[in-house]
Amino acid sequence: MAKSTVIVLQVVIALALLGSLVVQTVIMPLVWIDLEGEVLWGRIALVTIAVLGIVTLQVFAVCVWMLLTKIRRGSIFSPTSFRYVDVIIGAIAAAAVLMLVLAVLLAPGSVAPGVVALVCGAALVLGGIALLVVVMKALLRQAIDRDVEAQALRSELDNEVI
Repeated sequence: MAKSTVIVLQVVIALALLGSLVVQTVIMPLVWIDLEGEVLWGRIALVTIAVLGIVTLQVFAVCVWMLLTKIRRGSIFSPTSFRYVDVIIGAIAAAAVLMLVLAVLLAPGSVAPGVVALVCGAALVLGGIALLVVVMKALLRQAIDRDVEAQALRSELDNEVI
């Protein structure tokens, strides 16, 4: 991957993280105030789900940043990369669960059934993305195994030539 691509991605991630912090510190308190007429447990649930959803995005962004750093250093094909991939899978799965909980909370209210179905669909898509990352993790594992095998073969050839 080109160094410029990694830098551009890191700038985008930094802007997204900055924006998410603004949403958490400025927008979410305003949402809390806007929901003043709602039942207290509903306000708490909606704002909590929103804040936790933002946290899942932040965790995802930080892990992708770390993987991009490993790419830039040329160390992406190492077992330590799995730690970040596992956290990414967990963050996406948590976001899917949060979306499903949101759908359950919205279902008995005055929200249109189509909106609830869209939120359920979003939860399903997020679950699918988590599974896609699991597949990509398997591909990373295979690439690391091939890299180790190639290094062993190179080492053997170097020893044979001498």
